Amino acid sequence: MRAVVFDGDLRFVTDHPMPEIPQGWAQIRVQTAGICKTDMEIIKGYKGFRGIIGHEFIGVVETCEEPGWSGKQVAGEINASCGQCEWCKKGLGRHCLNRRVLGILDLDGCMADYCVLPTENLIEIPSTISADRAVLIEPLSAACEILEQVAFDGSERVVVLGDGRLGMLCAWALTTVLSDVTLVGHHPEKLKLAKWRHLKTAHGSDGVEPGVDIVVEATGSGGGLAEAMSLLRPRGTIVLKSTVVSQGKLNLSPVVVNELTVLGSRCGQFVDGFRMMKSYGDMPLEQLITARYPVEEALTAFKRAAQPDAFKVLLEIS
Repeated sequence: MRAVVFDGDLRFVTDHPMPEIPQGWAQIRVQTAGICKTDMEIIKGYKGFRGIIGHEFIGVVETCEEPGWSGKQVAGEINASCGQCEWCKKGLGRHCLNRRVLGILDLDGCMADYCVLPTENLIEIPSTISADRAVLIEPLSAACEILEQVAFDGSERVVVLGDGRLGMLCAWALTTVLSDVTLVGHHPEKLKLAKWRHLKTAHGSDGVEPGVDIVVEATGSGGGLAEAMSLLRPRGTIVLKSTVVSQGKLNLSPVVVNELTVLGSRCGQFVDGFRMMKSYGDMPLEQLITARYPVEEALTAFKRAAQPDAFKVLLEIS
């Protein structure tokens, strides 16, 4: 089958073996896959992953032992957990120590004709939701994870650093529960696209008054954490969304002096992202699609995704 493989170099191949289908799993014919910032970090060495990359997709279930799934259009939770450990029993399978992660850890990803996932990971995508919206359910769910982790009372002043796709989604998700959210970035054209409801934008953090309650760091760069620390009030909270290979030289003394809380935030639950997608039909998700390429042009697509003006670049597979 056709696949986008990283084995130290990023390559498009046409002869990759079909994936085996474990018991309780489904084989999915991938229609569209999205290139994520994490994919960009993987080809720099993140997690030491080797294999088919990609974890954002929509597709159609082609083979599945469990009744009712065949022929369904689906997206899928990316963490394949063991189902037996303490974390799984708490409903936190995305932190299972034995988990495999689609296109990130010990499990071939979705930038291929086919991928496999446990049926419990699948969520059906109804025909009322467009493919361009549905392919964003994974990053939107990651944005919604902040709402699960932080107990907001509605009065907080929040700044989101990073005007990329994840930063924008975080800002939009936070705007559904807070009245004072500012997205900070360095690209005027992106900040213009970010306008939705009462979201405020700022070109650079110099335009933000310090003393912020919560900063969401989604810059995708090593300097984001230092910038976040400079904006917070004492006992404020940093929510880290960036997965970067290196933070570079970093002075963490402000964390101690100002008694800051640093909160890592990763994958969200698709049920939350799906609920938000349905509840806020005016959330302009489709405008995040920058470009689309056939899977055969994957290397060109990755180059486009690395350009500063890119939000979401899609690979059309079938």
